Amino acid sequence: MITRDSIETAYSFLHQKRNIYIHSTLDWQKDDIEYAIASFVDDMSQELYDTISDGRSDFLRDHCRFQEDITKAVLSLESVLEGRTEQLETML
Repeated sequence: MITRDSIETAYSFLHQKRNIYIHSTLDWQKDDIEYAIASFVDDMSQELYDTISDGRSDFLRDHCRFQEDITKAVLSLESVLEGRTEQLETML
């Protein structure tokens, strides 16, 4: 079962890193963020990861799709936390 706490933790971390990432003009900073996120998802609840990734094993780990992936993850988690999706009942 996915806890609300794990959703809030993931949302807070990903939201913060996404905001820095999308405004950064420094390649090394973006690379550091990608590395930090990859490390974070390695330790994330597998059930939560599977839910936000739609089963894609390279979700948040693919350099070419990273900005798209992190945006999707943040929006997905935000929807759950705000109760705008039916995923809430399934996730909690």
